[in-house]
Amino acid sequence: MEVGQNIKRLRIKKGLTQEELAERTDLSKGYISQIERDLSSPSLETLFDLLNVLGSSPKEFFDEDLNQKVVYTVDDRTTYTDEERKYRTEWLIPESNEKEMEPILVTFFKNGEFKQYEPSRSETLVYVLSGKVALKLGHHTYFAKAGETMYYVASDSHQLVNDHDGESECLIVATHSYL
Repeated sequence: MEVGQNIKRLRIKKGLTQEELAERTDLSKGYISQIERDLSSPSLETLFDLLNVLGSSPKEFFDEDLNQKVVYTVDDRTTYTDEERKYRTEWLIPESNEKEMEPILVTFFKNGEFKQYEPSRSETLVYVLSGKVALKLGHHTYFAKAGETMYYVASDSHQLVNDHDGESECLIVATHSYL
């Protein structure tokens, strides 16, 4: 097991620089660098201090079977149908609202529409899989059909609506989860 690489992976995942990790553990930046490059091995006490700051238990750290989940199946999805607004949402990744990106699959039924969202810092990508949708963004309306993509910063109020005489399906990926 490469202790240093795992420490570095946890540090990056936590969004810390070597200097910040050093400050939080009363170690030097140089020593953190040596540990991460496996040039130096920390004592158990130092390792446990590092893991505590990095939000990992020793069991999680040493359990090589605890890898990140990469493949998600249909059974992992959470589905919500809004009968009134005529759409269905499928969260493709169960814990996506805790991540930087939130991918969802939206099926708009005939005359379907998302609720109107308030402005946010989110960047949003909408890939139209089938049908045609309209994006009302501020005072403008944009249209995209199957095979086309919309990408926008949600800094204005915004709403997606079905602009097709049947169902439309979209893959939506938003940052700063708000869906």
